[in-house]
Amino acid sequence: MEEQRVEGKANSSYNLEPLPISNEDILFCIDIDPQSITRFDAIKQSILLFVNTKLTINPQHRFAFATLSNSVSSLMKEFSSKVESTIAAVRGFSATTSTTQPDLTTLFQLAAREARKSRMQGRILRVILFYCRSTERPQHQWPENQRLFTLDIMYLHDKPGPDNCP
Repeated sequence: MEEQRVEGKANSSYNLEPLPISNEDILFCIDIDPQSITRFDAIKQSILLFVNTKLTINPQHRFAFATLSNSVSSLMKEFSSKVESTIAAVRGFSATTSTTQPDLTTLFQLAAREARKSRMQGRILRVILFYCRSTERPQHQWPENQRLFTLDIMYLHDKPGPDNCP
């Protein structure tokens, strides 16, 4: 730290060193319940904007996709930093006719497995869940003290009403 004197007072200038940006593996999980249909365009646009922004910040970030109906299924097997892969995955989203209560246990198991792989490569795993069901609370059987990955949830729901309490 460099100290300067100005009119008899000490004036310190501070330098804040930039921190390195960690390489992230980002797993998007998109709810494909029928309640999601009206929100697909917004979800797709936000994912594409997010991916382009993240790759501008750090071209080493990688992305994979899964879908949620009653449980999680993998859509893209490998993480990729190719925008074409993201566009193809996003175009592949379509709603199901199933309306069973969702279980996030499979998502958390998948994320834990991928987090271990990411960590071995010096990367961080982030899971971003787009959840769209206004009347159903998801279930899971997963210990809350597990700190293997970061979970972000975008909750897109209907306006509250007598049959809907998001």
